[in-house]
Amino acid sequence: MKVFEQFQKQLVLNYLLGSVIAVFGVGSVFIFHTLQLAAVEILLLVTVMIVSVAIMLAAELALFKKHIRPLKKFFQSDLPNETDFKKAFTVAHRFPILTVQRILGPHLFGLSIPASILYAILIYNGWIHFEYYYIALAWAGAILIAVMHALIEFFLTYRASLILANHIYARAKREQDVELFLETNQLISYKVKLLISSLFTAVFPVLLFIVALQIRTVESNNYSLENYWSWALVIVLVILGISITTGILLYRNIQEPIDQLRGRFEEVGKGNFETLDKSYSDEFAHLVSGFNSMVIGIKERDNRNDQLINSFFSVFAATLDARDPYTAGHSSRVANYAVRIARKADFPEKQEDLLKKSALLHDIGKIGIRDHILLKESRLTEEEFEQIKQHPVIGTKILEQVDLPEEWTPILPGVQYHHERYDGKGYPEGLKGNDIPTFGRLLAVADAFDAMTSDRPYLKGMDYERALNIIKEGRGTQFDPYFANLFLEIMKEETKNR
Repeated sequence: MKVFEQFQKQLVLNYLLGSVIAVFGVGSVFIFHTLQLAAVEILLLVTVMIVSVAIMLAAELALFKKHIRPLKKFFQSDLPNETDFKKAFTVAHRFPILTVQRILGPHLFGLSIPASILYAILIYNGWIHFEYYYIALAWAGAILIAVMHALIEFFLTYRASLILANHIYARAKREQDVELFLETNQLISYKVKLLISSLFTAVFPVLLFIVALQIRTVESNNYSLENYWSWALVIVLVILGISITTGILLYRNIQEPIDQLRGRFEEVGKGNFETLDKSYSDEFAHLVSGFNSMVIGIKERDNRNDQLINSFFSVFAATLDARDPYTAGHSSRVANYAVRIARKADFPEKQEDLLKKSALLHDIGKIGIRDHILLKESRLTEEEFEQIKQHPVIGTKILEQVDLPEEWTPILPGVQYHHERYDGKGYPEGLKGNDIPTFGRLLAVADAFDAMTSDRPYLKGMDYERALNIIKEGRGTQFDPYFANLFLEIMKEETKNR
C-alpha cells in the first residue's frame, strides 16, 4: 500500500508542476502580456479563470477517481488473484495514457467551456471590451496549452507508472508465480511518442506565437486578417512538414538498433549465441557492447559446463567399467562407435551429443548387479543371466531418480533398450522393429560389436572380421539393417585406410 500512496503523491506533484508550467505559466503570459487590459478587466478575467478552474478540477477529479479505482481496489485487497494482478499491471502501465485523456478531456473542456460562456456574457454586457472571435482564439490557445500540459504529465507520469508496474510484477511473481506481460496492442510505441513530441515541440511555439501576434496586431488596429492567416497557414504547414520528417527520421535511426537487438535476443532464447556485428556512434554502442559481452559470457559458461558434463559422463563410465577389469573401456568404445554411426546417418549435432551420453551410461544399471554375478569368471547360469538382463531397467530407474534436465531425457531409451532385437526376441520388453527407439537400435549394433571383440575371463574376443560377419548376418533379425549397414560401411572404410 505504501508504494501506491507514493504513486498517488507523485501524480499530484506531476499535476501541479504541469499546471504551473502550462496553465499558469504559458497561459497567463499569453493572456496578460498579449492583451491590453484595464484593471477592472484583469479582475474580471481572473474571476472567470478561478470559476472555470474550479469546474475543471471537479470534472477532472471525478475522472481521476475512475482511473485510479482498479489500482486502489487491488492494493486494498488482501489476497488478489491472478486476474487482479493482470488488470492492475495493465492499468499501471496505461496510466500515462489515462493522464493524457484526463488532460485533453475534462481538463480542457471543463476549463474552456465555462470560461467561454462567462466571457461571452461579459462581452455581451460590455463589462470587457473584446470581440467575440477572441473566444475562438482563446480556444486555439487553450488547446495548445492543454496538449503541452498533457505531454508534460505523460512523461512525468511514465516513470512513476513504471515503478508501480514493476512492484506489481514482482508481487505476481512472488505470490502467484505468474510472469505478467503486456499485449502488443497495449504497448506505447516509441514511434508515436517521438512523432508527437517532435511535432509539438516544433509546431507549438510557432502556433502560440502566431495566435499571440494576431491578437497583438488586432489590438494595434493595423491588420489585414485574410492576408495574415494566409501567411500563418503557410508557415505552419512548412514547419509541420519539417517536424514530421524529423520525427520519422529520428525514429528510424532508433528503430534499427532496437530491431537488431530484439532479433538477437530472440536467437539467444533459441540457443543461438551470435554476437551483434553492427557498430553505432551513439548510446546504442554501449548496448551493443553490453549485449556482445553477455553473449560471449554465456558461450564461455556453456562451454565450461559442457566440458564439465562431458567429463562427468566419461568419469562415470570409466568408474563403471573399472568395476569389471575385463570390460574396462567398454562404454567409451561403444560411445565412439555410436557417434561414428550417428555421423554417417547425418544426425544433428545435438542428437549426436545425446547419443554419446546415452552410450557412456548405457550399462549404468550394472551397478545394481551383485559382484558375484557381474564378476563371475565362468559362464553364467540361466538364473544369473536373468538378473543380468535387468540392468537396462535398473539403469533407467537410476537416471529417472536423478531428475535429469528435460533436454537430456532422450538418453533414457538408449539405456533401456540397447539389448532389444530387431526381430522382437530381445530384452527387457521384447520390442520389435521400429517400435524400438532410435538410440536403442543404434546402440545395439555398437554394443554388440564391442562385446564380441572384447576378451572375457571365459572367452577370448573375436577378431574384427568375424564380428562384422555376425553383424552382417544379423541384419533384420538381431540388428536394425539401416544402422548395421552404416556400421559395416564405416568399418570397411577404416580397413581400407589402414
